[in-house]
Amino acid sequence: MMLLIENLLAPTDVAALRDAALKLSFGDGRATAGRHARTVKANDQALPAPELDAILTKVESTLAANPLFRSAARPKALTRLMLSRYRAGQTYGLHVDDALMQGVRTDLSFTLFLCAPDSYDGGALVIEDMFEARAIKPAAGDLILYPATTLHRVEPVSRGERLAVVGWAQSLIRDAAQREILFDLDQSVEACFASEGKSAQLDRLTKTRANLLRMWAEP
Repeated sequence: MMLLIENLLAPTDVAALRDAALKLSFGDGRATAGRHARTVKANDQALPAPELDAILTKVESTLAANPLFRSAARPKALTRLMLSRYRAGQTYGLHVDDALMQGVRTDLSFTLFLCAPDSYDGGALVIEDMFEARAIKPAAGDLILYPATTLHRVEPVSRGERLAVVGWAQSLIRDAAQREILFDLDQSVEACFASEGKSAQLDRLTKTRANLLRMWAEP
């Protein structure tokens, strides 16, 4: 399941993070790529600094507080987030993310866009599935969450600059189909409670969700 979480960050927060990024130093992005992906990766990665820590801490706390992210990912652990930059001529060719990073199994990948789509040309995130390749270039502050099992790439940037925070999550629910069932149940529970309040139907839904979590979760 792919999920676009719109307005994860408010416009004022996005602007503040972009301003903070201007103070950062960047190195060769290939340093954080796997052996094969390194051959098709050409971008910049923010180097460690207190200003970077502040940016990533803000994003982590926002993710932890977002109900859609919690429901879709059911995160057990996150890798350390990274801030990437693509300038004119830079790109990231087709690749699949490493299955293990920093001792974390990468079930899900996510990209938080920090630049308005009309401020740069190219730079779309292209995710391939069995039927088509989907190009994603959402608004600043939006996050795309998608299976780390997919082949994906970043189209070459031809104008401007693309800034994004990227990361990976290990889920409490290893199986993607089970995660989607639980996500759908979450949405049904919320809709039922909004329309009926505490009811027999709500009790059955929450019972089903709790029992599926007991069956599937890997705490």
